Amino acid sequence: MIRFILTACVAIAFFLSAPANVYAKVADTASSSDVQFTSIPTAADSMAARKQAQAKIAKAQQPTKVKATKADKPKTLWAIFLTGLLGGFTAVLMPCIYPLLPLTVSFFTKKAGSRAKGIFQSLIYGLSIIIIYVALGMIISIVFGSDALNELATNGIFNIFFFLLLVVFGISFLGAFEIALPSSLGNKLDANADKGGSAGIFFMAATLVVVSFSCTGPIIGTLLVDAASKGDRLAPAIGMLGFSVALALPFTVFALFPSAMKSLPKSGGWLNSVKVILGFLELAFALKFLSNVDLAYHWNWFDREIFLSLWIAIGLMMGLYLIGKIKFSHDSDTPYLSVPRAFLSIIVFAFVIYMIPGLWGAPLKSISAFLPPIATQDFDLSQSPGGGGYGGAADTASVKNRKYAGNYDRIKTRGLDAWYDYEQALQESKKIHKPILIDFTGFNCVNCRKMESNVWNNPQVFNHLKNDFVLLQLVVDDKAALPTNEQFVSTYSGKTITNLGGKWSDLEASRFNSNSQPFYVMLDSDGNLLTDKSGTTINPSPADYDVADYNKFLESGIAAYKK
Repeated sequence: MIRFILTACVAIAFFLSAPANVYAKVADTASSSDVQFTSIPTAADSMAARKQAQAKIAKAQQPTKVKATKADKPKTLWAIFLTGLLGGFTAVLMPCIYPLLPLTVSFFTKKAGSRAKGIFQSLIYGLSIIIIYVALGMIISIVFGSDALNELATNGIFNIFFFLLLVVFGISFLGAFEIALPSSLGNKLDANADKGGSAGIFFMAATLVVVSFSCTGPIIGTLLVDAASKGDRLAPAIGMLGFSVALALPFTVFALFPSAMKSLPKSGGWLNSVKVILGFLELAFALKFLSNVDLAYHWNWFDREIFLSLWIAIGLMMGLYLIGKIKFSHDSDTPYLSVPRAFLSIIVFAFVIYMIPGLWGAPLKSISAFLPPIATQDFDLSQSPGGGGYGGAADTASVKNRKYAGNYDRIKTRGLDAWYDYEQALQESKKIHKPILIDFTGFNCVNCRKMESNVWNNPQVFNHLKNDFVLLQLVVDDKAALPTNEQFVSTYSGKTITNLGGKWSDLEASRFNSNSQPFYVMLDSDGNLLTDKSGTTINPSPADYDVADYNKFLESGIAAYKK
C-alpha cells in the first residue's frame, strides 16, 4: 500500500537473516565397486579399503557451494537510493524547508558578489548538505555493523521499537507536537555560519539540517528504519545519499536559474497538508513492523483483516482530510477544493475501495507483499487455484504428523501440502518418488508473499507444486527455540544456533551460498542437486516474477528427476 499511494501522490508522499550451519545430509552411499579385493585380503588391504570408502562418504557429505544465479543486493541498494531520493524531494515541500528556498538562493545570487561566485557557493552548500546526511548514514552503519543490520528485520525488540518510533513520527506530522533538536545547537551553528569561505557555507548547511529537523526528522528516521531493516551494511548511507541529493538539488538548481523561482507556488497552508498526509502514511507504514513481530513470534492476533481494516480506516481519513471534511487545529481554512486535492482524493478513495474486498479474501495482488499472509484471514471466500477453499489438500491426517507444521498455519499456501523439516522431506521423496523443491522463505519476507500471490497462484505453476514435487518450506526467521539437544555451533558462521529459523538459514548459507529469500532449490531423493540431460547442475533460483520462466525452472527439475 505504501508504495502504491506514494507513487500516486508523487510530490506529497514517499515510501517512507544472519547465516546459521546445518549441513544437509546427503544420502548417497559411497560405492566400493572400484575397490579391488583379493581372494584372501590382508589386514592392510581391509584398512585401506575402509579408509577409501570413508573418504568417499566424507566427500559426499560436504556442503555443495552453489553460486546464486542473480544478485539481489545491487537492486536493493538502488531501491533504497530511489526511496531516499523520493523522501528528499518530499522534504523540500515541508514548511520548514520550502520557505527557505528563496531566502537561500537570494543570498547566493545577490550577496556573493558575482554570478560565478554565487554558483560556486551554492554548489558548496549543496555538497555540504550531502556530506552531513551521508555521514549520518555511515555512523548508523558503523555503530550497528553488517551482522546487526541483518538481524534487524526479524528482531522482535527492534521491530517493536520501529513500530513505536514511526507512530511517534506520524503523530508529530499530524501536529500533536514537534520533534526538534536543542535550539542551542542551531544557534551555535548559525554563529559559525558567519565565518567566511567554504567553512561558513558548510555551517550554513549544518544550520539548515538542525533547524529543519522538526520536519525532516520523521522522514529521515523512517528512511533509516527502512534501510537498516534491509540488512545491507551500506543501506543507511545509500538512503541518506539519495535523500541529501534530492534535498540539495533545488538550492543548487535555483541558484543556477534564479528566474525559475517565480514559477514556484507561494508558501501557504498546503505545506502543512503535506505534513499531515505524510503523518497518515507514517502510521500505515508502522503497522508492517508490528505485523513482522506478530508472525515471527507466533502471537497470532494481528490478522490480515485487522491489518486491512486499519489501512482502510487510515485511507478514509486521508481522503476526508483532502476534501476538507477533516481539519486539524493548525490547518488553514480550505474555502474550496483545488484540482490537485480533487485528483489526490480520487486516488485515495479508489485505493480504499480496492482494499475492501480483501476483507473477504480477495488476493489484492498489487499490495499482497505488504499484507500479512492470506492464511491469517479468519473469513476467506476465495478459492485456491487447485479448487477448494483454504487448506485444500493440506487438510489431511498426514499433516498433523509433520514436524513443525503447527508453526506455519499462518503462512500456509492454500491447497499445497508442504513439509517443514529437511529429513522428513527426504523420506517422503524416497517414498513417493518425486523431487524436492526447497522454498527458503520467511514470515517477514515481502518478496516471498509476492511470489506466492503472483506466481504460485498461476494454475500451471500451482499444479506442478501440488502434484510433481515434495514441497519443503524452510522458514529462516522462525524464532521458535530448538530443543537443547538440537542446538549447535555453526561451523560455517561460528555462531550458536538456538532457534529453528537459524537452523534453516545456516543450511541455505552453508550449502547453497545464499542468504536471500525467497530462494528455490530442487533436489533428488538423496538430497543432491538435480542435473539436466547433459549433466549440468540446475542452479537454485531466487525470486523470479515471470510466470513462464519460473514454470520452465520447475519443469526442468521434473524432467531431470525422471531422467
